[in-house]
Order: sequence, then C-alpha cells, then structure tokens
Amino acid sequence: MPTDPVALTRQLVDIESISENEAAVGHFLSDYLRKRGFQVETTPVPHSAGRERFNVYAGISSDPPDVVLSTHMDTVPPFFSSREDDQYIYGRGSSDAKGIIAAQIAAAERLRGIGVRVGLLFLVGEERGSHGAKIANQHPKGSRFLINGEPTDNRLALASKGVLNAVIRARGKMAHSAYPELGDSAIHKLVSVLERLLHMPLPSDPEVGPSTLNIGLIEGGHAPNVIADAASATILVRLVGPSDKIRASLRDVLGGDAELDVTLEIPFQKLKRIEGLPTMIAAFTTDVPALSNWGEPLLLGPGSIHVAHTPHERLAKQEQLEAIDLYTKVAHRLVQEPARI
Repeated sequence: MPTDPVALTRQLVDIESISENEAAVGHFLSDYLRKRGFQVETTPVPHSAGRERFNVYAGISSDPPDVVLSTHMDTVPPFFSSREDDQYIYGRGSSDAKGIIAAQIAAAERLRGIGVRVGLLFLVGEERGSHGAKIANQHPKGSRFLINGEPTDNRLALASKGVLNAVIRARGKMAHSAYPELGDSAIHKLVSVLERLLHMPLPSDPEVGPSTLNIGLIEGGHAPNVIADAASATILVRLVGPSDKIRASLRDVLGGDAELDVTLEIPFQKLKRIEGLPTMIAAFTTDVPALSNWGEPLLLGPGSIHVAHTPHERLAKQEQLEAIDLYTKVAHRLVQEPARI
C-alpha cells in the first residue's frame, strides 16, 4: 500500500525532535524506509553533548539518483503533539517540516514506480546552523537535482534570503552611578550604536526585495546604580546579495564605539526556475546553500511559513496531497532535461 501521508505526518510529529534531539525520529524514519523497500544509510553528525545524531539517506539502487528530495527532521521548541480535524494536521513540525517529509516519501514511491532514480535526504540541525547539511555535503550521491522542502505554499521559490548573524560588543569602565564622570557606560555606547544601525541604509534587489535588520538580543550591566562596563546586542541581517557591503557598513556605523563579531553567515541563494509553476521569494534561510554538492537546487513545499515556529502550526491536508503530485511532476520533468556536459 502507498504511504498514508496524514498518518505518517502525525507519527513523525509525535516524536519530539527539537534540534540536537533527532535520534528517535531518525531511527523511526530509517526503519520506515527500509520496510518500504529503500536502501538506507545513516551518517553521524557531531552533537554538542556527544549524544547520537545522524542524517538519513534512502535510495532505490546503488546507481546515483537523478533527483533527491530533501528536508530536515529537527524542529524548534516547544514540542507539542499532533491532532487533526477535517482540514488540518496540527502539531510542532506539521508544517516545518515533518508534513513535508511525509509528502516527499509518498512522492518518491510514485517516482520509483515510474522508473525515476530518486533519493531521499533527511537532515538534522537545520534550525541551528545547518549542521547536518554541512556533513551531508561531504557525502554527495551524484544527483543532478536537489528539491529541498520548506513551507512555500506549494510555490517554487526563485530565491531565498541569506543570513548574517553578529554580536556587537561595547566596552566601558565600571563606576558608581552617582559619579558617572568616573566611569564610561558601555550601555550608553551600545544604545547610540543601535540607534544608528536602525537608520543604516540596506541593499535591495528589484526581484527579491530589501535586506532587513533585526536587533534580537540585548545584554549588559550589573545593576541600576552601577555604570556598565560591558554590553552587547545580537543582530540578524537578511541578505539579498553578497555580505561584503553590509559588513563594511556595519563597521562604519560602529566606528570606535563597539566591536563586530560575525557568528554565522548563510549566503543569499538564487534557485532554479521552472516555467508554468507559481513562484515566491523565501525571506527565510534553508539548508540549500550548504548542499552545493547535491545538484542544481530547487525550493518547494506545502505549508505556510507564517504558522511555522508558532503555537498554531498546522498543515492543510489538501495542500499536502497537492504537494505529492507536485513533487512527482517536478522531479519527473527535471529528469527529462538533457544532462549538461
């Protein structure tokens, strides 16, 4: 019998797999895919606490796949289990991205039935820096195309924005707040820097839209009656092109008032187009930039990014069924393209 995508989604959602705790869902998927006749490989991924963690790859033969369907097994916190009504599947990961896993498995079974060499690649750590994708990129299978699954409302993404994550640190001199002239407030410096950052011009792309900047965390100080000797803020810039100009602009804005420490960069990614499909621009980042060795990338999946990472996460059952048809159609169309020499 073909995979029941709703039942499989609920089984997956009910296995808690917040980033770095993906072993249980990885074992479930490995066993499920073996029972469905796939050849399964697992690849260990380092864990911050030394616990078991691995990617799952499933193929149908020892030959290189023409196309690989891929998404991630991990979710953001907090965990909450599945439920359903006539229209939706609810629960953490229902949209991002366990409902996509179920749709891709169902599509892979159809593709296998019509002779398409298809692989499945399910990754850990996408929500925290694409750790699994970086390991997977060291073990490609020779595929020509990679269809990565994220919630795009079943529209083909023409591009996905990149990320520049950075910590801004200001330093000062501690003193009693009754005598501010004896100290040098790091918090005051940081507040001034952040105000300038909010007015910093950001690049824009006519097709993709503007870069955006968010100040996500602010820390510093000891007490209201103490002049702060250290303060920091963590910012995130969504990139629509190379990061060089933004890095330079950030340093100009900071001047001598603070230091810039870039902690993560995921590059802006343009993606393969297919005529006749509805399209969108993904303002979020994905594993795609870390999977450059897995073929020409596409980004496509059921579900809305606007309910992902929220207490109201859900996936429309009809949209999931349409995604199975869409993955099958797109993958079959891709393998008809002549191979590049």
